[in-house]
Amino acid sequence: MISVAASIVSAHPRTLRIYEEEGLICPARTPTNIRLYSENDVRRVMWIRHLTQNLGVNLAGVRILFELEERLGTRILEHLYAEAATDGDASGAPAGAQTAAAAAAKP
Repeated sequence: MISVAASIVSAHPRTLRIYEEEGLICPARTPTNIRLYSENDVRRVMWIRHLTQNLGVNLAGVRILFELEERLGTRILEHLYAEAATDGDASGAPAGAQTAAAAAAKP
């Protein structure tokens, strides 16, 4: 349900609807049209919020980063986050994510 997912990721339900409208997430639906968010959907929303709030990436840039991940068949963002965790990055931002985000934002 959207209210449960919104509380898990500390976002307003409207924010999740916007992410869905933008094609960034695609929650399953019940026969009565209630959104069902998987663990993967919640993880994806958390990445979207991190990229937009902490790194200043807009939703178009987030879409590009997710498309790159799909095309390359690798989890770029998770790999960058793991590198940051092992490097002990005090800023909390994934190492290299700003560079990747900046590159994705360029036309």
